[in-house]
Amino acid sequence: MTTVDVVIPVYNEERVLAQSINTLRQFLEKNVNYTWTIVIADNASTDKTWEVAQTISREHPDVICLHLDEKGRGRAIRRALLDSTADIVSYMDVDLSTDLAAFPALIQGIEEGYDIVIGSRLLPGSSVKRSFKRELTSRTYNLLLKGMFRTEFSDAQCGFKAVSSKVAHELVPLVQNQLWFFDTEMLLLARRKSYRIKEVPVAWVEDPDSRVSVPKTTFEYLKELLRMRFHPPA
Repeated sequence: MTTVDVVIPVYNEERVLAQSINTLRQFLEKNVNYTWTIVIADNASTDKTWEVAQTISREHPDVICLHLDEKGRGRAIRRALLDSTADIVSYMDVDLSTDLAAFPALIQGIEEGYDIVIGSRLLPGSSVKRSFKRELTSRTYNLLLKGMFRTEFSDAQCGFKAVSSKVAHELVPLVQNQLWFFDTEMLLLARRKSYRIKEVPVAWVEDPDSRVSVPKTTFEYLKELLRMRFHPPA
């Protein structure tokens, strides 16, 4: 039977971690007919996130956790994907902003032969609730991406993706960014290497408690886009 890892990168999420993992476990038990494991990837939390993760893991054999001493969302995802022995590796944000109903479509896409399947908030059929500022920033970024790289995918940033194990182990070591640009760089490298990418529509609701700094993250993205345009990885 196909095995699936579901990676949840976390940083200082002690308040929501247990509830989110409980919600995710219930969904997977009812809707995913594969052998699955949830992987909590803690990237240097300074609160009690690691203690909460360990408690959850002790209570549920289908949940494991790993700890990194250095902060970085991309770094946590990279470690979890490369450590995985599952046939399919996937990841999503701990706030579960993306409706889990789209998750089976990610896995089905890999089973159909695609190398990477990504959730997109900009496809017809998607439903998105977020502030005008976040909507404008996201659409502008993805238009810039298309203009610079002629990409076919519509939403590089949605933290809701699945990758075949073989492709993950070939592709992820090439990704240099260890922060929020990780997703975009992985997709740009995948496109350059002619991997098959599929998008699925999702329902997505902005987390009002999001601690992502839009100005800081935007600056990181622009800097990294220029790096990928003029100095891409070998």
